[in-house]
Amino acid sequence: MTVEYAKKTVADVPVDGRRAFVRVDFNVPMDQSGHILDDRRIREAFPTIQYLIKHGARVILASHLGRPGGKPNPAYSLRPVAERLQTLLGQPVEFIPEAVGPVAESAVQRLLPGQVALLENLRFYPGEEKNDLGFAEQLAKLADLYVNDAFGTAHRAHASTVGITKFLPAVSGFLMEKELRTLGNALESPKRPLVAIIGGAKISTKIDVLNHLLPRVDRLLVGGGMANTFLKAKSLNVGKSLVEEDRVSVAKQIMSQAGAKLVLPVDVVVAERVDPTALPEVMAIDQIPGDKMILDIGPKTVDVFAQILQNAGTVIWNGPLGVAEIPAFAEGTLGVARALAQSKAISIVGGGDLVGVLEQLGIAEQMSHVSTGGGASLEFLEGKILPGVAALEDRT
Repeated sequence: MTVEYAKKTVADVPVDGRRAFVRVDFNVPMDQSGHILDDRRIREAFPTIQYLIKHGARVILASHLGRPGGKPNPAYSLRPVAERLQTLLGQPVEFIPEAVGPVAESAVQRLLPGQVALLENLRFYPGEEKNDLGFAEQLAKLADLYVNDAFGTAHRAHASTVGITKFLPAVSGFLMEKELRTLGNALESPKRPLVAIIGGAKISTKIDVLNHLLPRVDRLLVGGGMANTFLKAKSLNVGKSLVEEDRVSVAKQIMSQAGAKLVLPVDVVVAERVDPTALPEVMAIDQIPGDKMILDIGPKTVDVFAQILQNAGTVIWNGPLGVAEIPAFAEGTLGVARALAQSKAISIVGGGDLVGVLEQLGIAEQMSHVSTGGGASLEFLEGKILPGVAALEDRT
């Protein structure tokens, strides 16, 4: 783990009998009836929660859900999450309908060692996203110890990720430690060759990632909509494809710096429109007509990527390689995922869109590490210090 991320964990401090405020990331997808569609983020927090239970802590869980805009909204209540957590955990979980104030304080005081409670949505309070110290102090009144196990929100300087650490001893949970160690080792001391696969729609959102990874990786594979801007930079006709015209010069600069490290698509899947009923066609990158748009990488590109992955030691993958929410344009992402699963490489997958696609395709479990952080993993790969991590106590 890099020095700046060598933080104390919950295992480094006494927890018996203490009230542990645990910031988790239970921002899970739900349908309109409040049914949880995917409980991975709940399950990923279990090692920390179970450790605290076993060691006699009074466990106070806190999370956000969605974007309620700083005011209560029943559609974003964490009550269904408390119910699912109780089922998965196999013991009672008290849902506290407020996050601060007399109701929350009274409920927390009643907790016995080994018992668990979940506070209502932190984003029902405007002070959360503003990192308001008054709100942070109210949260801190509930506990004796702060544990951050929410890697997915570590890039946000909010009251429950940064402000609260000014009032309580602050350490990381085991999921946070795992994320930092895995991503940190992949960047600083990877098993080589180190290969990065970068997809997604826009090059503008990944420029910092590309620049940070280039000196570190042995190969850089690019797909998704962002590859179109690189193809345009090579003076190829990309038809009606998504292209960031104002980033073409940046793409040329990256290509110049990368040299043979950079691997772009050699063929693509095109259609007239982004639509499940559109007819997909496979074409070489120099044969794209003006009335078509690139919506996926083609089978020859999948083969090129697969050959590189076969010999890789570590692979970092962020972003889908096509419009993968439409089955006809998910084949490239699926093909590369299968190749990665069959390789002996350590595979680290991040980015909410990509993780969601791989879970839908039933292949996420075949990856070595699926990051729980979308924006957080992206900012980590950009080389940025995450405020929610920087606020935790260093391991000396």
